[in-house]
Amino acid sequence: MPLWQVILIVVGVAVVVAVIATLRTRRRDIRKVAYMMDALEDGELNFRFQDTSRFNRTLNRIRTIFEKQREQHEQDSWTKLIRVLTHEIMNTVSPIASLSDAMAQSVDENGHSELDIKAGLETISDSSKNLIEFVQTYRQLSGIARPVRKALALQELMDSVIGLNREFLASCGAECVFQAESPDLMIYADEGQISQILINLIKNALQAGAKHIGIRAWMDKDDEIVIQVANDGEPIPVSAQEQIFIPFYTTKKEGSGIGLSISRQIMRNHNGSIDLVRSDLHQTIFELRFR
Repeated sequence: MPLWQVILIVVGVAVVVAVIATLRTRRRDIRKVAYMMDALEDGELNFRFQDTSRFNRTLNRIRTIFEKQREQHEQDSWTKLIRVLTHEIMNTVSPIASLSDAMAQSVDENGHSELDIKAGLETISDSSKNLIEFVQTYRQLSGIARPVRKALALQELMDSVIGLNREFLASCGAECVFQAESPDLMIYADEGQISQILINLIKNALQAGAKHIGIRAWMDKDDEIVIQVANDGEPIPVSAQEQIFIPFYTTKKEGSGIGLSISRQIMRNHNGSIDLVRSDLHQTIFELRFR
């Protein structure tokens, strides 16, 4: 066999081996990226690839960036939560301490006081009850039960939710309409908890002066069920849009500030999400995603 043929065969074999090795490496890298994306979507950052290649080092850098962002976000959330808790507690405790001190100083040696002791004690009692109610609200926020899931037909679920709000809708002169991409759309979820989220969103919309509430549902290209709740009420202030899911934060005078916080926890327990995707003079839209 001529030398040039031997060389050609060797080169050809080397090329084939290199191509096969490259394809295998590419296949492994694709699997690594898929694994990393699944982990990031689930909020799991306890993985790390061996730093044996530039590609692995790049993936580890991406993971580190996400980890730092999550830590910063969690720290910001805790800071905001502590600020709100401190504000609420101080608003209740300060009047109690001030009034108690004033009552104690007003009592003379014979037990007489210029202040109305009964009225003062009633004020202290009311403030104490408000503080107890606040603590119970916090316990409610931190004690959400694990979801008991079952297959739910969306049309039936929405009929039930809208039915429960029918009187409130009528008293506000508003309407709520549900439209599904397909009549047989289903989710696997806790019926009571998801109903609670939807009822809360409808209630918030009505309190914002909405006259039309439209609920749409469809399955997207990733086979996720998406539910959007839109209303034409007063928009959420821009300054509040990033804080509405923080516990006890509220823009309403008589709001508890836990409705949306509980809703987000419920959706996380369902491996889903709830987000504000739009709020302007035209529409306010909340989006629920079930994976």
